[in-house]
Amino acid sequence: MKKRIICKNASLGYEDGIVTENLDFTVNSGDYLCILGENGSGKSTLIKALLGLKSAVSGEIIWEGLSARDIGYLPQQTPVQRDFPASVREIVLSGCLAKCGFRPFYNKTEKKLAEDNMKKLHIDHLADHCYRELSGGQQQRVLLARALCATSEMLLLDEPVTALDPKAQADLYALIHDLNRSGITIIMVSHDISSALKYATHILHIAKKQLFFGTVNDYINSKSGIDFIETEGQ
Repeated sequence: MKKRIICKNASLGYEDGIVTENLDFTVNSGDYLCILGENGSGKSTLIKALLGLKSAVSGEIIWEGLSARDIGYLPQQTPVQRDFPASVREIVLSGCLAKCGFRPFYNKTEKKLAEDNMKKLHIDHLADHCYRELSGGQQQRVLLARALCATSEMLLLDEPVTALDPKAQADLYALIHDLNRSGITIIMVSHDISSALKYATHILHIAKKQLFFGTVNDYINSKSGIDFIETEGQ
């Protein structure tokens, strides 16, 4: 069975009204989807819906061949999270908590998964370091390794390069691209149009409604794409 998320004419909102509507797109296994939109366009609400934390007001969101729990989530970091006093290993291992169920300890398989993901993201030498002592780029790698412990299918990343210096941004984008090429589906919310066009396979552009969904090449030649690219370039 194919593993994908299908959004069928969905409207999302709260008691005081609709945030965004007419969402009609599919994320297939292996895709790299970048979600674009201005502040207040409904991106955060869409993230909650894709994670199964919020129901559509109308239409539907279908997880085919997987569940919302199969999505590893990398949220935007807060200052409190950046100062978290735990070791890298402890934070990465915490991505396995859902696998533990009622078991109050990590088993050998979960510990190996954490070690493998730290090696994959080139942070295994930092395993015993305190998280809050790391650079911003290193911290994001730790959180990415944690998300990979939760799933090997799909990652949802919310502005993952915010507050990173240009080199750390480039390194993290390259790393995420490598994960996608290894077969992991990527859904990324971003304001960085240049990197979206460089790495993504598909673009979803939303405002109060869906403005565009399709391939990067089609987006570049669409009115929404041309207007957004020109605006961001000013």
